[in-house]
Amino acid sequence: MLKRILLAGFCTGMIFIAGCHGNDSPNTTEEKKDTAYAIIGKVTRQDNGIIYIYHRQPGKIDSAFLDHGFFKFSGKADSPELCTIDFDGHSKSFFLENGKISMLIKKDSLRYALISGTKTQDEYNYFTNQLSKSVADQMAEVDKAYDAANQKKDQKTMDSLDKRYEALDLELKQLVVDFTKSHPASIISAFEIYSNFSYNPRLGQIDSFYNLLDSPVRITYFGKQILISIEKAKLTAIGKPAPEFSCNDADGNSVTLSSFRGTYTLVDFWASWCGPCRLENPNVVNAYNQFKKKGFGILGVSLDETKPEWIKAIKKDRLDWTQVADLKGWKSDPVILYGVKSIPMNYLLDKNGIIVAKGLRGQELESKLTELLH
Repeated sequence: MLKRILLAGFCTGMIFIAGCHGNDSPNTTEEKKDTAYAIIGKVTRQDNGIIYIYHRQPGKIDSAFLDHGFFKFSGKADSPELCTIDFDGHSKSFFLENGKISMLIKKDSLRYALISGTKTQDEYNYFTNQLSKSVADQMAEVDKAYDAANQKKDQKTMDSLDKRYEALDLELKQLVVDFTKSHPASIISAFEIYSNFSYNPRLGQIDSFYNLLDSPVRITYFGKQILISIEKAKLTAIGKPAPEFSCNDADGNSVTLSSFRGTYTLVDFWASWCGPCRLENPNVVNAYNQFKKKGFGILGVSLDETKPEWIKAIKKDRLDWTQVADLKGWKSDPVILYGVKSIPMNYLLDKNGIIVAKGLRGQELESKLTELLH
């Protein structure tokens, strides 16, 4: 199945298409000439309204009223920070840093807003609007076609689109690597590495890209997040014992991972609000029904924050296996322990609790179980 994922905190405006995440934003020690930022913007064909800026890392929200379509923000940024501008229910990500920033927004078309003026934002524009736009647009088209094929249960078309998407994903990743090699001092390099390689990171790959970054960039927020991903990848590498955790089920009973020893177990991270997770659930159900009598079990770990929605999704998707959740979303203890940055994500353990595979989707899961439980 398409690995349609979202990285923690960036639900729109990212390279990743259709998925589910938490909150992130950067820091840097790079010294700037400007000691404050000034944003001057214009919304065409709209005189009144309120425009918002969400500072993701501190959780701060700024707002400004439109005056004949014009708006302005001012303040100080300790370091470049990934923010989201929101207007009339539409949003767009941009990098905020000290300096003069201009924004030109067409009514009902915020995603195509022109935002420029500072070094980091201009580098972000260059990567997203020139280097990666063609690939990202093709991925969006494939993603849309995949949804249509899924509605028709057209597995042949879905498989073909899956292969096309994976090829585009590899192409995008290569663009990130090339950009990093030519821009080792850019925060955007760290941001793109983190955005594109922290889902099920491969040791020897993500750490080599991290080493391409200049030292000052490695200590920025996204540089530090890459390092965390590397450490979590080591902890959950194939061949390693799965980190132990306990969490409550829907009845409030504590469930420990080690209680599943003796069976092949899939630790499956998902959430009721995650579209790609819900699309993947039928594949997991099929695998469970096919192999449960052969020594296969599942421990579902939900990132839900509200119990009613969680329970409703379990019943609707017929997830007839053990489910746990501490109802803390992306701050869930198992999520933090395993370094999960995007969902759906899973880890397959052998009878001794050793990780034998991870990030298995669709036919990959069934194929691996067939290999292990033939």
